[in-house]
Parts: sequence; C-alpha cells; structure tokens
Amino acid sequence: MTTPSLPPPASFSAAAVATVVGFGGTVALVVQAGQALGASPAQIISMVTALCLGIGLPGMLLSWRFRMPVVLAWSTPGAALLAASTLGLGWANAVGAFVFAAVLMVLTGLLPELGRLAQKIPASVASAMLAGVLLPFVLKLFKVMPEEMGLAVGLLAVFIVTRRMWPAWSLPAVLVAAFAVLAFRGQIGLPPGTGLFGGLEPVMPLFDWRIAVSLGLPLFLVTLASQNLPGLVVLRAAGYAPPANRLILATGLTSLIAAPFGAHGVNLAAITAALCTGPDAHPDPARRWVVGVIYGGFYVVVALFAAPLAGLFIAMPPAVLAIITGLALIAPLTGALGAMLAKPDEREAAVLTFAATGSGVALFGIGSAFWGLVIGFAALAAMRWIRPRA
Repeated sequence: MTTPSLPPPASFSAAAVATVVGFGGTVALVVQAGQALGASPAQIISMVTALCLGIGLPGMLLSWRFRMPVVLAWSTPGAALLAASTLGLGWANAVGAFVFAAVLMVLTGLLPELGRLAQKIPASVASAMLAGVLLPFVLKLFKVMPEEMGLAVGLLAVFIVTRRMWPAWSLPAVLVAAFAVLAFRGQIGLPPGTGLFGGLEPVMPLFDWRIAVSLGLPLFLVTLASQNLPGLVVLRAAGYAPPANRLILATGLTSLIAAPFGAHGVNLAAITAALCTGPDAHPDPARRWVVGVIYGGFYVVVALFAAPLAGLFIAMPPAVLAIITGLALIAPLTGALGAMLAKPDEREAAVLTFAATGSGVALFGIGSAFWGLVIGFAALAAMRWIRPRA
C-alpha cells in the first residue's frame, strides 16, 4: 500500500493567498453591513465567526467528498446589499431575511426546474442590480476625501500600483498601508470587552414579508447570479464536472444553519476559487482537492480568532472604513458594469435597473434593489412583447 504524498508547498501558499484575499479584502464590508443593520459589536463578531466556520468546515467536507477544490466564500455582493440598506430593519428582522434567502437557495438546489429557471435570469439585469448596489460604496470613497485627503489619496495610489503589478495582493497591500497609518496616529483599537477568540451569539429571527421581498429576495438573487453560478463556471473551466444542484443545496443548507448566528450567506467563491483550482495550486488535478481542504482549514483558524480580527474594523474610524470598502469594491463594480452592458439590446433595461437600485429609493417599506429588478424585468418584457411601429 502506498502512502499518500504530502501536498506541495504551492498548495499551502495558494490556499493562504486565497484566504488573505477573501477575508482581508471584504471583511470591512461585512462589518459595515452589520453596523447598518443595527448589530452590536458582539453580534458582528458572531456574524464573522459564523461566516468563517460556514466557509471552512463545509468547504473541507465538500472538497473531500467530490474530490475537487470546492472553495466557499461569503456573499460579497450580499454584504454590499445589506450595508446599503436604509430601511432601519433591526438585527432580528435582518436575520429573518438571511433565513428567507437561505431557504430560497435550498429550494434552488432541491428543485432542478427552479435551478434551470434561475440560470435564465438575464445577466444584464442581475449585474445591473449588483452594480447599483456597489456604486454608492465606491462613490463614498471620494466623498470622504475632504475628511481624509492624505490617507485616501495614498491608499488609492497603493491600490492602483499594486493592482497593476500584483493584482491578487492589491487589497492586502491597502490594508497593510491603512493599518500602518492608523498605528502611527494611535487610532488602532478594539471595542471594549473584545476577547481573543471568536464567538457565536444566536438571535431569534423575525419575519416580515416586506423585508423578505426587499432584502431576502435580492440577497438570494445577487448571491446566486454573482457568486454561485460563476463559482460553478470556475470549476468547469479548471476541468472539473461539479454537481451543480448538490453544491447549491450545500451552500443553502450551510447558510440556513449559520443564519441565526448572523451569517448573511455562504456560497461558492469565484475570484478566490481561481487561485485554488489551477495547476499552480497543485500539478495533479486528481489531487487538487486537498487545496480546498487546506483553504477550509485556514478559515477555521480565522474563525477561532474572529473577535480581534473583526474588532479592528469595528473600531476603525468610519471614514477610513469607507475608503477601504470603496477600494475593495472597485473590481466587483467594474465586472458588474461590464456584464451589465455586454448585450446591446438589453442595455436600456440594464441602465434602468442600475439607476433605480443605485438611487436607494424605498417605496412601501421595500428597498431599491427589489424595485430595480421590477423595472428591469418590466423593460425587458416590453422590449420582447411589444413590437415597434414601422
């Protein structure tokens, strides 16, 4: 009997880079989402802990079970959607929306017909909704410049240079530079009572149909269209045959279990998955699944120390947090705008969706992401069903 060889060092480095990029790049946005929804510091720490455990443990199991690098992540566009909410929902109501979105994802995985229908969502409209959600955060990067001119310009320069030379390390470089400046100013701290280890603080969800429609439904759609479906594409591009429905079901169940602890959504990764699914991570495709296990193990370690890691961002000055978040979302916004305008005959509907979502309008207690989808689908329907006059 042959003894399985240890993974090459490249497998550990690829998983480590993916963890640093995935966690460090957007944890500031997750913290902002929790703050916008009225979560306490302890509840935000629970949110980050639950998300990291939901990424780590199921990712390790799925990678081992399917013998492919199944790389999970939290829903970055979903966090942006939550952070942009101005409805004043309260944390328990927000958790109810997380549960609703997770149930929809579970149903998508269980019912093949629903999964096929979900894949027919026009990419232009889904991307336009995502772009409308992300735009205010990128704009805020420049709105806070009068307050933090030197830091904003410096971090923007770091981002532009590193994005050109070492794209994967651009956001970690921004974080290192930001914390260096804050340390020099004496502005690094932790919320009172923050411990060394992460913790889980369950909340009884409250359900309201308006919140389910305005937050839960868009959260489900943006996670499915912008994370799960592209994640499947990344695995296929790497030469694997991922069981789509079973993976979507697994992410839905993980999100459902983690939701009461504040996790807004766990899904397949796209950008970070590309770091773990190629030959640079492991030369043997049949053994590359170990990279997914290593990546999951790193996230379990991050979950263990989630309290101080999240606490650094919770205690960060709001303007600095806005600058970091805006820089982190430039690349996702660029991708969303490109997909939104990819089909010339759908551009008008996409622009209407983008404008309505980005406006932040709330009607009848329902947020702008829902109305952006309604307007976009209505415009597409009119284009396809109403024949122009000669």
